[in-house]
Amino acid sequence: MPNKNRPTAEDLLPLPAAVLHILLSLAEGERHGYALKREIARRTDGKLTLGAGVLYGSISKMLAQGLIAESDERPDPHLDDERRRYYRVTPFGRRVAQAEAARMRDLVQLASARFGTREPA
Repeated sequence: MPNKNRPTAEDLLPLPAAVLHILLSLAEGERHGYALKREIARRTDGKLTLGAGVLYGSISKMLAQGLIAESDERPDPHLDDERRRYYRVTPFGRRVAQAEAARMRDLVQLASARFGTREPA
């Protein structure tokens, strides 16, 4: 029996761009906040650069929604700052990302059918 207080993956759609990019980055492995910021900027060729407010606000909300969790694993303390918090995607977060990818795929197919596809200028 579904829990009425717990949202389904579809209840959280559409995802904000920052949240989707954080989930995509964490799908590759655990990261701390600043590493997420750098990875997202690298992956988008600098088109998406998250400020501290958006990044840590998104992380806080994602923790509360159960999309990500703080990792208990820590790298070697000699190689890392002990103040950093590392995050990992949860199984629910993975389902939400998959649902968002399916939603976006359907949207792209609809747009392509209506407007055709062209190479970007």
